[in-house]
Amino acid sequence: MSGPDGLADPARVRIRRRIEWMDTDAAGIYHWSTAFRLAEAAEAEMHTGLGIAERTFGATPRVSVAADFRHPLRFNDPVDVDLAVQALGRSSVTYRLQITSEQGVAVEGRITSVLVDPGTGRALPWPEDLRAALGAGGVQSPAG
Repeated sequence: MSGPDGLADPARVRIRRRIEWMDTDAAGIYHWSTAFRLAEAAEAEMHTGLGIAERTFGATPRVSVAADFRHPLRFNDPVDVDLAVQALGRSSVTYRLQITSEQGVAVEGRITSVLVDPGTGRALPWPEDLRAALGAGGVQSPAG
């Protein structure tokens, strides 16, 4: 069975977190940027599980982010953060993001990053082993 963008078994991960006080505004409702912080936590778990974090972190800046916010999250709400590779370009990766609480889907979004040479900032094509890890890495279990 093929995944999105023809990917055989794209890398994906689910992490469980709790909305922390620092994630909220004075009314106790989470700040929009929390969704992207949670996405980055999931991405770190995914890349660590795939064994590629030492090669991708510091070399994959964001070039596009988007999110639709369905309902507010509040201090101490437990959430599941699902992140999955949706598409792989020559030098880019697009992730699908979904954050779910007990009330249902709170956030749906996407994040696109590009692999760059850290020294020059120029885009690089994905090496085959990184492409294989992201495109066919399957479900990654969070550490701990």
